[in-house]
Amino acid sequence: MKINSKKIIFTLLPIALGVFLIWYSLSKLKPNDIEAIKTSFKTANYWWVACSLFLGILSHLSRAYRWQFMLDPLGYKPKFANNVMAVLVAYLVNLIVPRAGEIARATTVAKYENIPFEKAFGTIVSERVADAIMLLSIMALAFVYQTELLSSYLFSKEDSGTGYTWYILGILGIAGAIFIWVLRKSKNPMVLKIQTFIQGLIQGVISIFRMKKKWAFIFHTVFIWVMYVLMFYVVTFALPETTHLAFGAIIVGFVVGGLSMALTNGGLGTYPIFVASALTLYGIDENPALAFGWIMWTAQTMMVLFFGGLSFLILPIYNKDRA
Repeated sequence: MKINSKKIIFTLLPIALGVFLIWYSLSKLKPNDIEAIKTSFKTANYWWVACSLFLGILSHLSRAYRWQFMLDPLGYKPKFANNVMAVLVAYLVNLIVPRAGEIARATTVAKYENIPFEKAFGTIVSERVADAIMLLSIMALAFVYQTELLSSYLFSKEDSGTGYTWYILGILGIAGAIFIWVLRKSKNPMVLKIQTFIQGLIQGVISIFRMKKKWAFIFHTVFIWVMYVLMFYVVTFALPETTHLAFGAIIVGFVVGGLSMALTNGGLGTYPIFVASALTLYGIDENPALAFGWIMWTAQTMMVLFFGGLSFLILPIYNKDRA
């Protein structure tokens, strides 16, 4: 009962935070501000928004195709359509329960392609490692372009918690070493199951080093993130106030928006506010900056809801002979 209560709390808390931030940001707006944002929505060029969504679809297709490079060394060749729908379902689930999408994705191919869950999940972990490297690279690029601006935005100069950070890392290191020792020595059935699960994860992770098409994997990884940045970039042409943004502003806005996704489900409430606050640093008025953030977030969310929901419905029909 306690576990279920914790799950409910951790699921609802980000949603509650997002709803609160939406209410708080709207409560600060004056009637003329709301009218200005409405005008921006009405006059926006949605052809650019449609172009952004098309680039998003390309990134999802590329992600599904890239996944095959990691499953091949394990001896599995799932249908591309199932890969695509599993990826889209994962994005949909992440809107409801953060980080649960990876589990849903592995579960989907386990059900319809008979791929062991732990191996499929291991390849997804490997993908996340590659994606984390790309995100860190883009963040580094943002700091190169706007070091002072971004560092002042993300970090407080009064922050003095570095010492505590090292203490926490030390404690986690010791706890991790004890956990590994117990895991290796214990013969408990539950621990043995954990061992099997971890071995499957490791097998999935090292599959990246066994790939025959390493360069194709790297190409698709770069392609996915280029599409992400371009999704953000092309929407700047939808509003006249944001068309003049420099490349540095685009990268900073993208990074800040991406970081906001970790706070609430799919950036609910946080994405528009974070992106708007970043764009105002470059001279964009607050109202069109907020309108840009809301247009960007709404378009992405609607795409995930539509294609993710459609995939959820089509999967059992498409695989009716396998279910």
